[in-house]
This record gives sequence, structure tokens and C-alpha cells, in this order.
Amino acid sequence: MSNLLSQLTANEQARLLDELNYMNLEEIRGFCSNHGIPYRIVVEYPNGRVTATKDTDRKPIVLARVRRYLATGQAGQPTCIPSKIVREENPPARPGPQDRLYYRWYAKQFEGVMQLLRDLTGGRFRDGAVARVVAMEFWTRGEAPMFEEFARSWTNAKAEQHQLLTPEYAYLTDLRHQRADGNWKALRQTKAQSALETLARIAPKRAIAGRLPQ
Repeated sequence: MSNLLSQLTANEQARLLDELNYMNLEEIRGFCSNHGIPYRIVVEYPNGRVTATKDTDRKPIVLARVRRYLATGQAGQPTCIPSKIVREENPPARPGPQDRLYYRWYAKQFEGVMQLLRDLTGGRFRDGAVARVVAMEFWTRGEAPMFEEFARSWTNAKAEQHQLLTPEYAYLTDLRHQRADGNWKALRQTKAQSALETLARIAPKRAIAGRLPQ
């Protein structure tokens, strides 16, 4: 497959790879849909059936696929949750510390799950982005952690949540480096539009056959 970036000079390549970080998820997913790059997480069932879920990969993961596509022409495979950690029933009303947190069992509507995690963290646990990232990292590795293991991982991740801040999160990165002023929204739009125009030039929309629904 072709290296689409080879159509650009070295400076143009560097500019595009930086500007990709300023695209929002809607813009990124539009490009992905047009080129068969997966961004929806799929789940495998015991009968072998694979179905797209409502869950989507985080921005750094999707942009890594986009960058790989631009360098190799290969769209890659979707993130797949293996059947061994999938349960169609809801979690127990009162799970225990050594019960396992199966896929989709982390949700704030399951009060027993939330209460157990608060108990395991001395009342510090809060539902939020860090918890969802930690849960999905376990699940996409094919692991259903015990609740006590998940609570420890959440505690560690919460203490080091600054490490979740990567260049793909352009606003937070610019904010940290004091580059996000009152004109940042216009800056984002300018950089994103430039990226979209470059992408349209080097990777025009193509017909996709036989792909999983996005």
C-alpha cells in the first residue's frame, strides 16, 4: 500500500501531523468513515458473532490509526473486546472485591458497583474520565479485573492523570504550555481546516466495501 505522506515535503508532513491534533472527533471520524479506518469498538460473542458497540476509541488511538493509514495505506483493525470478558446480564446487586468487572459492568447506573469502588478507595472514588479510561484499558487487553484490582489501578491513574494528557488533546496541551488564549477556538478551526484540506488532497474519499458499521 502507498505512503500517502510521500506526496508532501518534510515540512508539510510535520505541519499536517501537528494539525491533526487540532481536529475534533467529528472531523476525525468523518475522515475515518470515508477511508474505512475503524473507530468504534467491536465486541465478540461466544457464537463468534462480532458487533460494533456504541463505545469508541479515544482520540489518541484513532489518530494513531490515521497516522498509520497515511504512512502505509492500511486502515487497521478495530479494537475488539473478546467474548471471554463479555456478559450479557447485569452485574450482581452487591458485588464483592474479588468479583470481576466484566465489559460494560462499569456504569454509574449500577449503584452496587459504584458503592463497592467507593468502599475500596476509602470513599475517594468518583465516576469520570479516568475511571472509564482505566476500565477500557483492561477490557481492550482482554482482561476483566477483580474490583479490588480495578480500584488500585484507578487510584494510581488518578494520582498520575497528567500522563493521560498527550499532544492529541490539543487544547489541554496548549493550556499547559500557556498557548491557549482567547483566540484558541479560531486557531483550532484554522489548523483543523488546513489539515482537512491537506487530507483531501493526498487521500481523497474512496468507496469502502465490506466494512463493519462505523
